[in-house]
Amino acid sequence: MFDAIKVKNSCVEWIKQFFKENGSDCNAVIGISGGKDSSVAAALCVEALGKDRVIGVLMPCGVQGDIDCAYKLCNHLGIKYYEVNIKDCIDGLKSSFPKELELSRQSDINLPPRIRMSTLYAVSQSVNGRVVNTCNLSEDWVGYSTRYGDAAGDFSPLSNLTVTEVKEIGKILGLPEGLVDKVPIDGLCGKTDEENLGFTYAELDVYIRTGKMDDKQKKEKIDSMHQRNLFKLQMMPSFKPKI
Repeated sequence: MFDAIKVKNSCVEWIKQFFKENGSDCNAVIGISGGKDSSVAAALCVEALGKDRVIGVLMPCGVQGDIDCAYKLCNHLGIKYYEVNIKDCIDGLKSSFPKELELSRQSDINLPPRIRMSTLYAVSQSVNGRVVNTCNLSEDWVGYSTRYGDAAGDFSPLSNLTVTEVKEIGKILGLPEGLVDKVPIDGLCGKTDEENLGFTYAELDVYIRTGKMDDKQKKEKIDSMHQRNLFKLQMMPSFKPKI
């Protein structure tokens, strides 16, 4: 039985300890999308550090249809935030590639989250910050994140919590219901996470925690994705010479 209150309190204490050891006067800098993960992670940081030490960064790429959710979260928490539109940066970078090099579809999809992470670190280093990673266990389990993009950060409060568990914590944190239960959309290719994955987070979360999955085809797909993407969760291999 998942005890959301106990886990929430433990996570808050963990964040406090992280900053005690890694910058007692630093701020938490977090990309705010308006989805459940950034909302819950930001709320946990506010409880741990106080609203004056949490800084949100909104990073639309041109027009973002759901950016009102990001504003709503920042206003609800009372945190300071900056808005940096990354469209010109993306367009400029893509236009600078040589004509004979055609970017793959996957490269095109992953470019914005990598530019967003560069933006977060630029802000963080300008405001004495530490960057919050907002990935959850469910996404990490199947590699549903961009390496050196949203998968990066200085500390990660949600990476050992499933989507179901993150939602439960969001509810006891008193976040607006529309943010916690918002349908997850990657914001990159126009589809929901579950449409891209081919299974629901509810199914995935049960499988992660219990190993139970009635649909053999979905089980095989999850296992295959997990195995293929384990490298994203490991430190970069490095050669160790015998000297």
